[in-house]
Amino acid sequence: MTFRDPPAIGYVVNTYPRPSHSFIRREIRALETAGWTIHRFAMRGDPGALVDPDDIAEHARTEHVLEAGAATLGRSFARAAARAPGAARAVLAAARAGGPRHAAYLAEAGRVAERARELGIRHLHAHFGTNSTDVARYAARLAGIGYSFTAHGPEEFDAPRALRLGDKLADARFAVAISHYGRSQLCRWVDHRHWDRIHVVRCGIEPARFPDPPPMPDMGPPAGPLRLVAIGRFAEQKGHLALLPALAAARQRADIHLTLVGDGELRPEIEGLIAARGLRGHVTLTGWLDEAGVRAQLAASHALVLPSFAEGLPMVVMEAMAQGRPALATAIAGVPELVTPGETGWLVPAGDETDLSRAMVAVAETPVKDLAAMGLRGRERVLAQHDVAAEAGKLARLFTAACGQAGA
Repeated sequence: MTFRDPPAIGYVVNTYPRPSHSFIRREIRALETAGWTIHRFAMRGDPGALVDPDDIAEHARTEHVLEAGAATLGRSFARAAARAPGAARAVLAAARAGGPRHAAYLAEAGRVAERARELGIRHLHAHFGTNSTDVARYAARLAGIGYSFTAHGPEEFDAPRALRLGDKLADARFAVAISHYGRSQLCRWVDHRHWDRIHVVRCGIEPARFPDPPPMPDMGPPAGPLRLVAIGRFAEQKGHLALLPALAAARQRADIHLTLVGDGELRPEIEGLIAARGLRGHVTLTGWLDEAGVRAQLAASHALVLPSFAEGLPMVVMEAMAQGRPALATAIAGVPELVTPGETGWLVPAGDETDLSRAMVAVAETPVKDLAAMGLRGRERVLAQHDVAAEAGKLARLFTAACGQAGA
């Protein structure tokens, strides 16, 4: 089915926007540029964490459902249930199977369903296959429309049964994974007859924001050390607590400086390790930066280091490659779909501090001209595979098909 104008789509996210969720903002912007009407639903915002002007503007564009208050949410669910009693019975049964927390998801879903009717939304799409997809699933049923979701990992792959991932896949119009690895994990939790509704749509970058890459800094006496940058939330899965001991060991053989961009609950432990390992003066902590600040840190670096224990397909690898910087990363999830050893960077086993340390030394011993050549190969790959306009076009075709299905 074709439409004279693209149908309105509701995006559903739990907390949005966040500094680490710029890929959702870029995806929405690409769809809107292509003529789609997108309404942003988030259960809550996190305005105190936002530093990027684009994120701050996105917060203002987003309807934060919980701000309506419990009484309004309850009335919305009651009205939605009265309009569609059969659907209400079905979502109540699904919520009971999901557990106590799903009572809150039902209230949120009632509000989203009512607003979807008011706004003429034809389809709901959730980012992350966690509680945001529960809300979209229940709201779509109450509103009589379809839903879909993008699974990123690692959360969905850590607890697929608790998240009832198979149920979500079975009744979604379609599901998206951001890598072939991610698609393989989704296929594990749904009957083979539903595999054809699971698609790969990669997170995208905006090539116009990455013109010719900045020149690679000089390295070695008297220019200075190898400069590595790590970007991400300070959390267990990101591997910072393995990175710092590896850096301390590598510095016995090479002059290396590390910049950590980000923040989070592990900051005290990270600061403690920096002191304990004698790394003061060799590690810089910047806190969260806006996109321009991140690009500036990448421009000042020779390579990105990603020591993560669990990932989906990290945006920071794409952004580093788009700026012509190779990546030293752990060989997990979708990362090997971007980083090829010897061509666009280095891969090491996750959690292996010895191999990570050796790889840092290998980066330091690589001539700058060779690092630059690796960076350019990575740039060519990421611009070919992760253009946000092309990826949003794939998603748009899926939305069009979903909205054309019976009952949409």
